[in-house]
Amino acid sequence: AVVSTQSGHYGRGNKLGRFNPEVQAKLAAQSEENKERASKMSIGDRCEARTPKQPPRRGQVMFVGEVEFKDGHWVGIKFDEPVGKHDGVVEGKRYFKCENKYGAFCQPRMVEVGDFPPEMDFSDDEI
Repeated sequence: AVVSTQSGHYGRGNKLGRFNPEVQAKLAAQSEENKERASKMSIGDRCEARTPKQPPRRGQVMFVGEVEFKDGHWVGIKFDEPVGKHDGVVEGKRYFKCENKYGAFCQPRMVEVGDFPPEMDFSDDEI
């Protein structure tokens, strides 16, 4: 086994995880992509969030920019349905307003803006 000479810094000493140059390059590229995509989004834009392990969710852009709880650029979304995580408040700070469970933050690279009309619920119309 490889042992780091710096106690408590196994990952850094062995260039694992976020200390791996390939991982650092990928994260830097994602950060740049997020910044670029965020610059093309505006509050009020209709959008669709496509995050891993979740069905696509539609909503409206309510916030674009940097936040206090995570590094980088983020998009605050008010979803059309209660598929979010909060009401626009994260760690006691209000970023935008919406009903509870309708708000979430996504990385801009996971958000597509465009003509995404609110999804219609046809469940009552079908038999």
